[in-house]
Amino acid sequence: MNGQKLMNPIREIDGKLITETVKRLFLEANTCLGADVLAALQISFDREESALGRQVLAKILENAAVAREESSPICQDTGLAVVFAELGQDVHVAGELLNAAIEEGVRQAYGEGYFRKSVCDPLTRANTGDNTPAVIHVEITAGDRIRLAVMPKGGGSENMSSVAMLLPTAGREGIRRHVVEAVLKAGPNPCPPVIVGVGIGGSIEESLILAKKALLRPVGRKNSRDERLDDLEQDILADVNRRGGGPQGFGGSVSALAVHVEMKPCHIASLPVAVNIQCHVARHREAIV
Repeated sequence: MNGQKLMNPIREIDGKLITETVKRLFLEANTCLGADVLAALQISFDREESALGRQVLAKILENAAVAREESSPICQDTGLAVVFAELGQDVHVAGELLNAAIEEGVRQAYGEGYFRKSVCDPLTRANTGDNTPAVIHVEITAGDRIRLAVMPKGGGSENMSSVAMLLPTAGREGIRRHVVEAVLKAGPNPCPPVIVGVGIGGSIEESLILAKKALLRPVGRKNSRDERLDDLEQDILADVNRRGGGPQGFGGSVSALAVHVEMKPCHIASLPVAVNIQCHVARHREAIV
């Protein structure tokens, strides 16, 4: 080949396929609680020491079963539409822009599913009417596929988000203390038992994205990237559950189902730490096209 490298062929993906996939994922996410979350809730029911806490968890599990059977929303707050898209560099989206195809999938899902539309103008509070625009994060990756991960994010849990620029000397203990305090301050507002997403490092905005992305990891899956983070997750989870907030804040031994931490290097003068809390209706779905 005269020393020339063969170019990877570009794979063309019709924007309509992306729209259909996003629509399906949001319809499923809002009506069928994932197996990982259901398993974590069942384990929590078995471990919960409070009788009232066990009653709450039983109702949560019953609600999830009814929603699945009737294809109705697990929660009346069907959320802000958050989408993480990993776009292979050997992909060409045909027919329309990637973001436009995703937005149309959101629009169709929230219309066909009769889901509550919760997106509005920040100043006038006028509803956009179709739950768009979505919050879309795109990352360029290798290959000729698109991985789509969707997350309907409720307002109650999103309102409990926080970010801090800690002193670089704060270290592991400072991070642990900040996260625990953020969860305790949130109290019952994010509908516990919660999943706590934590983003450490990067810049202030990247730490927030890391915290939200951490919520996509299946509940119960070990942090295999860094043993230090796995230890930190377990310490924070144990500390939060020792405080006795319990399911829905009625008291008990299960205030959180899991803590998920993502981390990236940061500036020598900074230590960004973001906390994004997810309610017990931890909705997310993924697909590859």
